[in-house]
Amino acid sequence: MSDTEPHNVEPNATEAAQRTRRWSTRKIAGTVVGLVLLVGVIAAGRWFFTCPCDRMPGAVLWGEVVEEPISDWTFANQVELCQIQVTGPIIPQALNLNCMATAEGELYLSCSGCEPKRWSRLAIRNGDGRIRLDGLVYPVHFTHVTDPAEADRSWEARLAKLENSTVLGGGTPVGTPRPPDAQWWTFRVESRAN
Repeated sequence: MSDTEPHNVEPNATEAAQRTRRWSTRKIAGTVVGLVLLVGVIAAGRWFFTCPCDRMPGAVLWGEVVEEPISDWTFANQVELCQIQVTGPIIPQALNLNCMATAEGELYLSCSGCEPKRWSRLAIRNGDGRIRLDGLVYPVHFTHVTDPAEADRSWEARLAKLENSTVLGGGTPVGTPRPPDAQWWTFRVESRAN
C-alpha cells in the first residue's frame, strides 16, 4: 500500500456515540425550548384576547363598539362589574372594576386604595379609554372626581346598586359613610367620540 492511496479509516466508535449523544441532547433541548415558547405564545394570546379575568388584568377590550353617545348609564347597574380599558404608554390595560350609575344616569367607577394602582395613574394622565358592558364596548373618558358632593353622590349610587342587586347579593348597608378620599377614589365615566 502506498502513501498516495486513501486509507479506509473507521471512526472511533466512542467518538461516533458521543456525536450522536450531543446531537440528541441538542435536539431534545431545542424541542423543549420550542414547546415552552409555543405554550408561552398561546398563553399570552389567550390572555391578550380574553382577559381581564376575575382579578387578572388584560390588555384590550374586544367586542362590538357602540358609536352613539350614552347619556343614561343606568343599565350599568344590571352588571356585576364593568370592564375598563385605559391607555398605556406601550399597551393598554384592561381590568374589572365596580361601577355604578346614579338615578340620573351618571356613571362612576370606584376604587379602594387606588393611588398606587397603574390603571388609575394612566386614567388621570390620559382619561380616554373604553368600557365594556354585556359584551358591548363604549368609548369613554375617565375623570378623577375630587368634588366631595359628587363623590358622595357616586357612593350613594354604589350603596343603592349593592342593595338592589340580585347578582351581587347585598353588601355595604345603606347609610354607611363614604371612606376618606385617600382610601376611596371615584372616577366619572362619560361617553366620547371614538
